[in-house]
Amino acid sequence: MGINVLSCFDGISAGQLALQRANIKVDNYFSSEIDKYAIKITQKNFSNTIQLGDISDWKSWNLPKIDLIIGGSPCQGFSVAGAGLNFDDPRSRLFFIFVEILKHYKPEYFLLENVKMIRDWQNIISQQMEVEPIMINSALVSAQNRKRLYWTNIKNIEQPKDKQIYLKDIIENGEVDRDKAYCIDANYFKGGNLKSYYDDSRRQLVFEKPHQPSKRLMVKVGNIYPSEGQNGNIYSIEGKSPSLSAGVGIIGRGIGSSNAPKICIQVGEADIKGYDSIKRVYSPNGKAPSLTTMQGGHREPKISEDNITWRKLTPLECERLQTFPDNYTEGVSNTQRYKGLGNSWTVDIIDHIFSYLPKNWQNNQNK
Repeated sequence: MGINVLSCFDGISAGQLALQRANIKVDNYFSSEIDKYAIKITQKNFSNTIQLGDISDWKSWNLPKIDLIIGGSPCQGFSVAGAGLNFDDPRSRLFFIFVEILKHYKPEYFLLENVKMIRDWQNIISQQMEVEPIMINSALVSAQNRKRLYWTNIKNIEQPKDKQIYLKDIIENGEVDRDKAYCIDANYFKGGNLKSYYDDSRRQLVFEKPHQPSKRLMVKVGNIYPSEGQNGNIYSIEGKSPSLSAGVGIIGRGIGSSNAPKICIQVGEADIKGYDSIKRVYSPNGKAPSLTTMQGGHREPKISEDNITWRKLTPLECERLQTFPDNYTEGVSNTQRYKGLGNSWTVDIIDHIFSYLPKNWQNNQNK
């Protein structure tokens, strides 16, 4: 005989997949979710999921005894990386609905996940949940740095063993310049069209040799440092070129101006500490910057030996970052795949937590 599970803010049902990996038999899995694309992904993978709709309507649900309640209430109002909002944010107030549901159904076990936040907000949640959270970084089980707080009455949870999985292990092709990916969020899909995406998250990107231009919008990926007043934009051959003018640059194709010999073309930044000027990596198609005495501290000019371009992580790679099976989110647009994965849990972390549930809950006693 299995258990009855209620998943609030279920998303793409990472909790259901984690229960499966933990070999816990589920009789009924009730899901509260309103995003139609997330629901489509869930139903593709778990067709027996019972969809309940909006969590605000919970008082109209007529559910049997619930053994386990799980949820990750929307975190945008809590995140230190967000808009600086807190419990006044409507999304944050959904947490209190979760607490009402918990008090009504009184499950044997519960699990709540949320982002790292300021101590005052964390304390309010802990007071309501009547437990202190455990912080676990997904980097221990995946190629992603993703620190999250977990409030649960499941006892004696220890940190997972480090599986030594790195970004280079999950990419489909290309090269990376760091061991772990930054935390994937629901807005990752927007990055390809924003200058700030390159500026803020360049080390999230994968490096590739240039290929045939696509029809995507042009992507600013670097800067030209002019010697005689040209503008400072350089564009990837991934996108469409802007109107040509003096100093317009394209990675892998030199520059679009007869003034080429007079300018330095930055094609990336080295992942080193120090001033921005010493991090710049230049294209051999332009000029070297003025030499300094270069007395240590990585002050030597840096050049790219190969023409390279940047790309985002693919949806499949993001699935691997969150430890989902390949193509789990297939069937909706890439935008919705990124969104669903960014909002979701790292499955193997939840599996690890569930492994501490009572042995009589586990279908496979030898796990």
